[in-house]
Amino acid sequence: MSGLVKVTVNLTPRAVEALDAATARTRDTKTDTINRALPVYNLVLELLERGGGCITLVQPDGSVDRIHVV
Repeated sequence: MSGLVKVTVNLTPRAVEALDAATARTRDTKTDTINRALPVYNLVLELLERGGGCITLVQPDGSVDRIHVV
């Protein structure tokens, strides 16, 4: 698919807060933030499928965090 696609969405208050926090942190536009977020969401879904519903993060200090998504 080429070109831009315009989409209208209704965001929950929680999603609006997350979007506002992300744009404040990165100084990106809402459009840029959403465009970056969707590929990350797709990656998370792929990792969850491979990991059986769990993502393991290894921190630089060697500590491990496991994220379980129900």
